[in-house]
Amino acid sequence: MSAGLGSTLAVALVGLRGHVVDVEAHLAAALPAFTLVGLPDAALAESRDRVRAAVASSGLAWPNRRVTVNLSPATLPKSGSSFDLAIAIAALAGAGTVRPERTRDVVHLGELGLDGRLRPVRGILPAVAAAVAAGRTRIVVPIGNVEEATLVPGADVRGAHSLAQVLAWHGAEIEVADVEPVRDDEPEIRGGTRLLDLADVVGQPEARWCLEVAAAGGHHLLMVGAPGTGKTMLAARLPGILPDLCEADAVEVTAIHSVAGTFDPGEGLVRRPPFEDPHHTATPQSVIGGGSGVPRPGAASRAHRGVLFLDEAPEFTTAVLQTLRQPLEHGELVLHRAMGTARYPACFQLVLAANPCPCGRAVGKGLDCSCRPEQRRRYFGRLSGPLLDRVDLQVELQPSRASDRPGESSAVVGQRVAGARAAQAERFAGLPWRTCAQAPAAWLRERLGPDRSLVSSLAVQVDRGALSLRGADRVLRVAWTVADLAGRSAPTRDDVATALALRTAGAS
Repeated sequence: MSAGLGSTLAVALVGLRGHVVDVEAHLAAALPAFTLVGLPDAALAESRDRVRAAVASSGLAWPNRRVTVNLSPATLPKSGSSFDLAIAIAALAGAGTVRPERTRDVVHLGELGLDGRLRPVRGILPAVAAAVAAGRTRIVVPIGNVEEATLVPGADVRGAHSLAQVLAWHGAEIEVADVEPVRDDEPEIRGGTRLLDLADVVGQPEARWCLEVAAAGGHHLLMVGAPGTGKTMLAARLPGILPDLCEADAVEVTAIHSVAGTFDPGEGLVRRPPFEDPHHTATPQSVIGGGSGVPRPGAASRAHRGVLFLDEAPEFTTAVLQTLRQPLEHGELVLHRAMGTARYPACFQLVLAANPCPCGRAVGKGLDCSCRPEQRRRYFGRLSGPLLDRVDLQVELQPSRASDRPGESSAVVGQRVAGARAAQAERFAGLPWRTCAQAPAAWLRERLGPDRSLVSSLAVQVDRGALSLRGADRVLRVAWTVADLAGRSAPTRDDVATALALRTAGAS
């Protein structure tokens, strides 16, 4: 390589997928200039000023030449400030400040401050994982990202607090000042979940049973009831009876929270199913993801392998509710923007809570309700038929009585859920699905045997128009979950009847 060329490596994230990028710097004997090419976004284009200031603050002179930095592949959109360190290293390697062969195979990630210090960046976990998967195991990151980067097996990670320190590692003759390292800010939202106990809920045996079935099979749940009946309490305790995430899921969930900036590396990988409960004033972009350039993950993706809870569901805008139909069906969100397309996993359990009417008192005979009939229809009609058709369990909660007692604890219920999940893991071993909610109904029907009377009642409901074909398939999946909780190898007629009752209770 000639003396006027320098190169190193960085990683571009598009969604959760990382791409190793060659950062090449060419220094020409021409009028001084600094050009950055390779589809950079606005934040990345501004790195020219940050890099120049950081180099000067480190005690070095910026090359008095025409500097052209190329980010290859040039057709891949690049965004964010994590390229700052790689751009500075490549330019100084081309200037001869460091030996170019020492930087060529090292991945540099980090944002530069004007004082030369390295600042932590988002998405370090998926970026380092992509580099290691591409065979680039030598990685330099800001000191504030070291804990997160070292979670990736096989990565040779070095944490630096300043540009000068990185240059010294590469052989530059530079004085490394003792500076205060920049630590990562406290994340706005924790990736973990604070577990609450089901024993706090008084009464509501039917709703508790629905919650257990939902946890055992990964089913979506709708709870309808007057204010104060315990809908929010039950939903918040669903993560507490779900099993821990497996290693692959923990890495995937942690990567999502890393990109979203809601991950605390001091707590290690996210091992518990996450719980997201956006307010009903949330926009579609905040729920499904969005932003300028390459979109960021929203609440639906942050709830991956966990629970997405929509309290006061009819109060959400139609746009938010309808955008959930794609992830409910496919477990993935595909977000298209002008700067590129991002794919985020969004395989979550949806839990909806709703009052029966705007005033919330239309329970029983509804004598205390002050709403007009059209108000009731309009209010609950905001939950469209196609959305409710994808919700497996629908339960109506009645007000608790003073004589009601607390039920079983989360630990006891969680053991039964774990047993049902173990049975499903054995049944679906070697197959691409894990729970009854994910299994194709055709595959489950084949395992019922020659007795077709088990699904005859579902066929009657379909012919009457009470169930769609999708709804009948979901009832069958719930029946298998009920059988797993009871320790049976296959559902019985009673299990199918129970699943049908759980499907239609809240819609009555």
